[in-house]
Amino acid sequence: MQLKSVDFDQPTSFVGGQCSIGQAWAKVPAEASLQQQRESAERIRQLLRERNAALVAHYYVDGALQDLARETGGCVGDSLEMARFGSEHAATTLIVAGVRFMGETAKILSPEKTVLMPDGDATCSLDLGCPADEFSRFCDAHPDRTVVVYANTSAAVKARADWVVTSSVGQDIVAALHARGEKILWAPDRHLGSHIQRQTGADMLLWQGSCIVHDEFKADELQALADAHPEAAILVHPESPASVAALADVVGSTTQLIAAVGRLPTQTFIVATDQGILHDMRKRHPDKTFLAAPTAGSGASCKSCAFCPWMAMNSLAGVEQTLLHGHGAIELDATLARAARKPIERMLQFAAAQRQPVRASGALEKDGALFQHFGPA
Repeated sequence: MQLKSVDFDQPTSFVGGQCSIGQAWAKVPAEASLQQQRESAERIRQLLRERNAALVAHYYVDGALQDLARETGGCVGDSLEMARFGSEHAATTLIVAGVRFMGETAKILSPEKTVLMPDGDATCSLDLGCPADEFSRFCDAHPDRTVVVYANTSAAVKARADWVVTSSVGQDIVAALHARGEKILWAPDRHLGSHIQRQTGADMLLWQGSCIVHDEFKADELQALADAHPEAAILVHPESPASVAALADVVGSTTQLIAAVGRLPTQTFIVATDQGILHDMRKRHPDKTFLAAPTAGSGASCKSCAFCPWMAMNSLAGVEQTLLHGHGAIELDATLARAARKPIERMLQFAAAQRQPVRASGALEKDGALFQHFGPA
């Protein structure tokens, strides 16, 4: 099997931006013909029925998996939407097409269900760059701070937190904590943490992790693309560097960016997040044009290369094999899972008290309207 080497930020100092470079590996799945994909998809449909299983997929996985999840009554969403859907669905088995922390979150919210992943080695640079033991020492060194962690973390890191947040609701929660006078210890994404800190004015101590996809967007190249397409609206995920976010018309989570495409009258969009999202955007809005934001400068072999190598490990063939043989089961220590569930439920209760679903919290826009509520995607 072909492997791809992946470098990621490994913090060596928790404050001040000092990082070493860690190295991980991602499997490169074998390519399948269209006929093979059609045949595999049909077998998966049958197996899902036989196994009383539901397929839940992230917006960043291959478009064929996204389509199959929807066609079979499953779900395409962000990590928490995937987990919440699974907990509410009648299926006794959940097939999670995404990365490992998503499978863990699904298991945390559905401990009674079998949760399977096509490849349990599919991980995330934010998860890799925030080891639970080191993070726990960081927390111990700052006992006066409220611990807020992003969903892109292991179950063990979540278990150490007071709050778990997604990119769509994190700003709301931090603003509420700040209003109560609480100081925040944030992990792991430094760009998302800095974005929230700028918007809320909260006292935040940031872990120095980053997403290997979003960290690569280039502001100068984005500006050049915007100059070439002055009619385009720029959509940016807040895991991107501040210089990139500063050029955006909308800064928001995956779900918020999808919602913005439907709400804005613009016909052309430049999108700075994983290109897997373009499949959903094009399906919803075939009359609109989507341009992938650049991650590299002139002379590079790939100008816009925003694809997560671990999301790419998910394939129709992998889902079929998982259903056939039951491999890739997510198992969590019951005590750890209960501890990790508490900060997740706290987030859900917060969102319910605001009378809005987690996924509907608003994106930041240039006109200064901080929380424009789009409603469910």
